[in-house]
Amino acid sequence: MSLVELIAQADERGLAASGLACLDRCVPVLGGDDEVLRPLWARLAEGGDWRGPLAEARSALGAGAGDAGAGPVPGTGASREAATLTRRMLDAAPAGPSGAEIREWADGCSVAALQVHRLLDTAPADGTDAVSTLTSPLVAAELRRQVRILELLANKGAGPAGGLRQALDVSMEGRRVLRAVVSRRARVRL
Repeated sequence: MSLVELIAQADERGLAASGLACLDRCVPVLGGDDEVLRPLWARLAEGGDWRGPLAEARSALGAGAGDAGAGPVPGTGASREAATLTRRMLDAAPAGPSGAEIREWADGCSVAALQVHRLLDTAPADGTDAVSTLTSPLVAAELRRQVRILELLANKGAGPAGGLRQALDVSMEGRRVLRAVVSRRARVRL
């Protein structure tokens, strides 16, 4: 199935995990550590409201609810745009992992995460021009991760905790890749 079909068929929990995973993979562009969204993952596994952990994550990343762009946005050019998109994902997160707004948020996070990866893959930090392509290696890998996460969460045989744990593992791999890209771009700028 395509990413669009998987998102359309996902339940609320799958959508919440998908959106959170997209945000989680993009946290390196805000300078966030690997644990900043861990409380949100835990709350998703437990079920229920995630206002507290969400407020803590926003505070740690210098963002505030409804205040897209709060705090300094790191980087310049494509890096700055990627950070702005990531901050918007965080600011748009609904108060809980359920409800009508979760589908819109998950869909928006999917698009934003692909855009973040496109920006960082096709815009070299040294200012040279690059050919923009939707099939760049970084974007293609992000697309595969998004599809894989939704497939894992749709697999009822894995059980609720198993699918979520596997989705987190896939997301952590993607976060490490993007952290390496961000680090490489920072070194090139120096």
